[in-house]
Amino acid sequence: MSNFIVSARKYRPTTFENLVGQFSVTETLTNAIKHDKLAQSFLFCGPRGVGKTTCARIFAKAINQFNSESDVDDFSYNIFELDAASNNSVDDIRKLVDQVRVPPQIGKYKVYIIDEVHMLSLQAFNAFLKTLEEPPKHAKFILATTEKQKIIPTILSRCQIFDFRRIRVSDIVSHLQIISKREGIKTDDSSLHLIAEKADGSMRDALSIFDRLVSFGDSMLSNEIALEQLNVLDYDYYFSITDSILNNDISSLLLKFNDVLEKGFDGQHFINGLSDHLRDLLVSKDQETIQLLNKSDKLKQKYLLQSDVCTTNFILRSLELCNDCDLDYRATHNKRLLVELCLMRMTLIGRSSEKDNDFKESNDIPFKKEVSKDNEVIEEVATISISNQLSANNTTNEADKELKNSQQELLSKIDHSKEKESEKKSRTLSISEKKLDLEKEDIVVLRKEVFFEKDLIDVWNRMVKMLKEKSKTNLAIALNTNSPRLNSDYEIEILLSNQSHIEMIEDNQYLWLNFLKDELKNDYIKVVTKLQEVNKDSIPYTNKEKFNKMKDENPNLEVLRKELGLDPDY
Repeated sequence: MSNFIVSARKYRPTTFENLVGQFSVTETLTNAIKHDKLAQSFLFCGPRGVGKTTCARIFAKAINQFNSESDVDDFSYNIFELDAASNNSVDDIRKLVDQVRVPPQIGKYKVYIIDEVHMLSLQAFNAFLKTLEEPPKHAKFILATTEKQKIIPTILSRCQIFDFRRIRVSDIVSHLQIISKREGIKTDDSSLHLIAEKADGSMRDALSIFDRLVSFGDSMLSNEIALEQLNVLDYDYYFSITDSILNNDISSLLLKFNDVLEKGFDGQHFINGLSDHLRDLLVSKDQETIQLLNKSDKLKQKYLLQSDVCTTNFILRSLELCNDCDLDYRATHNKRLLVELCLMRMTLIGRSSEKDNDFKESNDIPFKKEVSKDNEVIEEVATISISNQLSANNTTNEADKELKNSQQELLSKIDHSKEKESEKKSRTLSISEKKLDLEKEDIVVLRKEVFFEKDLIDVWNRMVKMLKEKSKTNLAIALNTNSPRLNSDYEIEILLSNQSHIEMIEDNQYLWLNFLKDELKNDYIKVVTKLQEVNKDSIPYTNKEKFNKMKDENPNLEVLRKELGLDPDY
């Protein structure tokens, strides 16, 4: 029995030309190699299965093959791969750093590919920083990750970053067609498009799904096999259900939904699929957006035909219903009824859309209703002049008389509503004028009560006490260093011993300045802080100098010294 190799490994690209869907990345790397302008480290980031590790291997091989005179083709001994998911400690990075110092035996560069680099610990990242920034000339680093946001900025700044994008559905389909021909597998475009859509931009996932479906179909892949194995509803269901909605055929609609449930599909899965179908119909209505429809050519024609029948209003309102149903699905107990109600409401939208089309085609122009903000006045405004209609209707039959009477009533309603609107405007104007008068009367008067230095010191002491009670002890001590001095024009001068106290007081003025203004009833108070000049000669240093200074302030200390019999020379 031969060893089976999965397609993801068997058809892994070996050159930049074979790499699918990443032209901008491969072109940049090819030019960098050609002109010998290689960075010391690279970061490849993007979704899973888009070719990051494959591109790193191709690049590592290509930089050694370029201008090489050696007979070696693959230079596999020069390429080292490290899985950061399982080797994420500081010791693992230190071993790597020790290996980097050794130059290659063959070729020009040693290339280190670190996959899932976001799994490294913070300590491992820090241990790697210096080597990543200034590696030896023979060393190149290629980091690959699916989560760039988890990598620390110091690593990002040392790397040349390449963003890999999701592979387009058309590119995946083309690649699967090439593999099918090589393997001799019969396929159709519909099945390959289903695989590509299910893969969600990942080539590796697409190839894995392809292998599974081919194994089931015994080297044959049809649309029926793909639908059954991938648990996807056939597009025909959604086309048929949309037709039933447009035809207001509720019976057929409920029977088709019952058929979907009997096939084992979940109601939420169905409603999400219907949302995608409606979105594709909306895209198909405009030639500019039709390129967003990633379907086979045969399926595109069906979408174009059905989109011509649907109005934009019907599609948008149906999408809103589907979205509401999706949000309420988990919370509701009767899930089947919720989806059925959603479908039946869509038939009402389809019916109203048909009526709108009938109105547009006929000569009768409908009336538009506008409701005012206070929900009291309803204006029925005709899109053509009512007076012209009155002059045109000169017939004497009963129907014309009734029409004239209704039109006269309508005109009186409009006049009445206009009167109400004018009254409302006049009331609003009077209210705004009163507000303006009140604003004029509300004039702010600054307080300027006379006070003296004695009053200032009394309030100042109370302010210091208040700050201590609020646990602002350092600020209170700084303000209590020296007594404040009252200058002219209500200027208060504070002398402080150091610059840090000045900064503290100025930064916290909001805590105490308003207290002063309120207590002294004066808004013109200004505070000036000054640094106190200290005579260095007067500062005591020795024990004797300190005692003499204390003795000057309190002579009783000398008496105490004599009673205790202490040495006067200390």
